[in-house]
Amino acid sequence: MEHGLLWFPLLAIFIWLFWQGGREYQKVEAYHLWAEKFDRAKYDILAVIGQKDNNITWGKPTHKGIANVQTFSLLDVKKVAILVGTKEINIDVDDIPINGNTISLKFFIIEPNNDIQIPFTEIPLAISWCKFLRNELQHIQS
Repeated sequence: MEHGLLWFPLLAIFIWLFWQGGREYQKVEAYHLWAEKFDRAKYDILAVIGQKDNNITWGKPTHKGIANVQTFSLLDVKKVAILVGTKEINIDVDDIPINGNTISLKFFIIEPNNDIQIPFTEIPLAISWCKFLRNELQHIQS
C-alpha cells in the first residue's frame, strides 16, 4: 500500500507530461497547416510569423490553431529592428548578446504609435529574420 502511494504522484506527473506533449503536437500541426500559404514562415512557442509577397502575418500558436492573427504590409514599414528587453541592438556587429529577457522583432510603421513587436525566443533566429526583412524593405523602397 505504501509503495502504491509513493508511485501515484509519479504516475500523475507522467499523465500530465503526456497530455502537455499532445497539446504541443497539436500546436505544431496547426502551424504546419497555417504556414503552407506563405513563402517564408517561423514557429516558436511565443509567436508564428509568415511572409507572403509584401505582407507579414503573425499570431500566437494554440492547440486549436493560430490565435490573434494580424497582417500588415511591408509597404507601411519604415524600419525593422531587434529589441532585447527595451534596448535596440545593432545586428551588424560581433558583440550581439547571447540571450535576453525578452527578444522581439520591431516594425516601425509609418503611422505614428502603430509599431508592431513580434516576440522571438532565440536571438539568432530574430537576426536572420531581421536581415531578410531589411533586404526586402530595400528592394521595396528602391
